[in-house]
Amino acid sequence: MKINQISIFLENKPGHLNQACKVLAEAGINLVTLSLADTEQFGILRVIVKEWERARDLLKQAGFVVKVTEVIATEVADQPGGLHRILDIIEQNGLNIEYMYAFTFRRENHAVLMFRFNDADAAVQILQKNGVNVIGNIDLFQQG
Repeated sequence: MKINQISIFLENKPGHLNQACKVLAEAGINLVTLSLADTEQFGILRVIVKEWERARDLLKQAGFVVKVTEVIATEVADQPGGLHRILDIIEQNGLNIEYMYAFTFRRENHAVLMFRFNDADAAVQILQKNGVNVIGNIDLFQQG
């Protein structure tokens, strides 16, 4: 139920984001979703792709610093309080969210969020025990 996310460290200068995306595009690797965070000097592009191992290798060969981390995708009711319900479960069970971002598609009446937890295995167990649908690779990549 965990999904491999690629983090690409980019110097915060014109063209660096485009170069990373170009490497993936030229290899025919589709970005299922992404998040970009920056500081004054560098940025972190986080991407979810089906062929994460190939993408990682190509980006490294192109000179990018790349890290692979495990994240969890969950369905969240797309209504007021939907996120609050999930966050309540997380808080009550002492899980720490390192970061999160929204997905680029919906599943019926649910939004999809990506979470990076300090303990991914515990998070999956706790979320599932509390009725939260944790989305696996098969479901995720059928959409993208």
